[in-house]
Amino acid sequence: MAAKKQQISLRDLARHLNLSTSSVSRALADHRDISEATKERVRQMAQELNYRPNQLAAALRRGHSKTIGVIVPHIKGYFFPAVMNGIEKVATLEGFNVLLCQSNEELRREQKNIETLLAAQVEGILVSVSATTFADMDHFEQVRRQGTPLVFFDRAPELPRSMAVVLDDFQGAYQAVSHLIAQGCKRIVHLAGPQHLNTSRNRFLGYKAALEAHGLPFQDDWVYSLPALTHDAGRLGMQHLLALEPPLDGIFAAYAIPSVGALEVLREKGLRVPQDIALACFSNEPFTTMTQPQMTVVDQRAEQMGETAVRLFLQLLKRGPSYEPPHLVLKPELIIRSSSLHQSQVAVELSESK
Repeated sequence: MAAKKQQISLRDLARHLNLSTSSVSRALADHRDISEATKERVRQMAQELNYRPNQLAAALRRGHSKTIGVIVPHIKGYFFPAVMNGIEKVATLEGFNVLLCQSNEELRREQKNIETLLAAQVEGILVSVSATTFADMDHFEQVRRQGTPLVFFDRAPELPRSMAVVLDDFQGAYQAVSHLIAQGCKRIVHLAGPQHLNTSRNRFLGYKAALEAHGLPFQDDWVYSLPALTHDAGRLGMQHLLALEPPLDGIFAAYAIPSVGALEVLREKGLRVPQDIALACFSNEPFTTMTQPQMTVVDQRAEQMGETAVRLFLQLLKRGPSYEPPHLVLKPELIIRSSSLHQSQVAVELSESK
C-alpha cells in the first residue's frame, strides 16, 4: 500500500522558493507590496507542488474559525438528517462550515464530542442531548465557561439561562390522543420514551392531559416505558400491552420506529389497524407512509428546527454572553392517515384515492 503523500505547507512552499513565509503568504493573498513577478512565481510553484492553503488555520489567525459544531444522538432515520439540512442551509448562507458529531445516545461519547469541538475552536455548538444525558451536565457548563455560544435543539436539558429551540411536544401528543378519542377510542395506551428527556416527558404529559380533558381515566399500567427507541422495543411493548384487560382500542407512541414493531405484533395476532386498534405516533418519518396502513403522525418541523437553531446561535454570537437567551417553541402538525381513522372514514379515503 502506497504511503499517503504529505501535504505541502506554507513553510515548504517558501523553502522551495527561497522566500520568507510572510512574503509567500502575501503573494498568495495578492498583496500590493509584492511584485507581480514574485506573485506569478509563487502561484506557479504552488500549482506545481499542489499546495492547498489551510483555511482553518488562516481563519484562526484572523480570530474566527467560521465553523459551527453540531452534536446529534444519531443520524438514522429522517428527523436528525432533516434537522441537519436546515442547519447547513442557514450556516452556508451565513458563511459558516458545519462539523457534525454523533453521540450514539452515550453520555461519554457526547462529552468527547464536546472536547473535540472545543479543541477545533468552533464558534458555536448546537446540541440535541443523548438519551443517557440526565445527571452530568458539566461538559455543557464547560462550553459556557469558555464563552462559546451553546444552543440546544429538540432534546434540551433543564439548565438555567440555556438557549433552545424545541417542538411543543405536549401539544402534539394532546392533538394525537384527542384525535384517537374522536375516532371512538376509549382505552388508549402509550408507548413512552425515557422520561428524563424533555421530548418524552412532554409527550407523556400531553397524552395524560388529553385523556383527562375528554373524561377518560388514566391508568399507570396503560403506559409502557420503552427500554430503547427501537423496533424490537416496540414489539416488546406491544406484547405487554395486549395482555391488558379490558383490551385496548388505541395506541399513542412517542416515537415512530417502535411503532413499526408494534404494528408487526398486531398483524401477527390477527388484529386489524385501525378497525380493532387505532394508532398514532411521533414523528413524520418517510417510512410511515410505506407501512400498511399508513401511520397518523405528529410532524416535528425538523428542517425549521435546524434553521432556527443556527439563527439563535447567530444572535448569541452577535449580542454576547450577557444576551438573555430565548426558548423558542415550534408548533407541531398532526398528519392524519389511515392507521387512526374510523373504518367508514378509511373507506371514503380509499375510494377518493382511486
